[in-house]
Amino acid sequence: MRNPWIPRLAASALVFAAATAFADASSPTWIDAEPFATLPDGVRYPEGITVNPATGDLFVGTFDSDLAHGNKLLRIARNGRVAAQKDFGHSALLGLAFADGKVYILNFGASKLQRIAASFGASTPVEDVAAIPSIGAPTARSVANPDGSSDTISFGSSGFAGPNGMVFDHEGNLYISDSFQGAIYKVAHATTCSPCAITVTAHDPMLATAGFPPFGANGLALSADETTLFVANTGDSRVLKMNLATSAIEVFAESLHGADGLLYDNGRLWVATNQADEVVALNSNGRIVARAGEFEGIARDGSPRGLLFPASMAIAGGWMYVTNLALPLTPALGDEPEEDVTRWNVARFHLPR
Repeated sequence: MRNPWIPRLAASALVFAAATAFADASSPTWIDAEPFATLPDGVRYPEGITVNPATGDLFVGTFDSDLAHGNKLLRIARNGRVAAQKDFGHSALLGLAFADGKVYILNFGASKLQRIAASFGASTPVEDVAAIPSIGAPTARSVANPDGSSDTISFGSSGFAGPNGMVFDHEGNLYISDSFQGAIYKVAHATTCSPCAITVTAHDPMLATAGFPPFGANGLALSADETTLFVANTGDSRVLKMNLATSAIEVFAESLHGADGLLYDNGRLWVATNQADEVVALNSNGRIVARAGEFEGIARDGSPRGLLFPASMAIAGGWMYVTNLALPLTPALGDEPEEDVTRWNVARFHLPR
């Protein structure tokens, strides 16, 4: 569960970091989020999001483990109305990406990469592109302590792959994160192969976690020159950076509470911090230069106001669109605002210049 003090302490740390980052700027950037689209009744927990830049259509997938509700892939028009739904049954969906007229889907429940035509309807077939391999846990991680001692963290694995985030490069190669096996995969020329081969780019203890929420490697983003892959480690509240030429991994930014989805834009790395109910922008040094949204309560229709457990982002027309996952992480104890949500939505905010 969320420790009620942790978000406050994290928020205080972010305020301090933001104030420091803005020491060289004319003024800090604080951005309010507003509701954009409400999901249909009974469709819950929007997680992945991507956009067709030609049409402005948004695509949203859900992460619902309740078999009574099931999971959907939604197409949302630029006016915020749901234009199409595709039923995925009990298979939860995580990362989404758009390329060459198709929506790419990380089917978490089936441990598969799939794709579907962007103009899909309820009966449009879904194509299996690649199966995510079972490779087990990475090696143990040694963590240094201030007194000169060290601790060793060992990771177990059920062998179940946990595909979560993905990003395309300009050549159509696709990088995929595995939250449970601590890995990054590459699918070469993913837009043209069928079926596609998957290679392991990294299998590293830095990509695993013993923290909470219990997801390691998560959101992915590429630097402008595509030499660096940024990786969110949700349970460790970190963003990592990996040199794609050497696969060397190091910490880029710390104390980003529940770092989830990533998006690189105009020299800034945007991070959805799902346990702080914010989206923050980092500069090239990993310092916070903008903060967007906060949880502002529950609206009359039962949907979140502002941001609540933001998971993923997409950009269209000068707006950043954010899925409000609003997922309770503990049994119903009445201690999480997510328990009060009865309708789920996508929020948005204006991108700063």
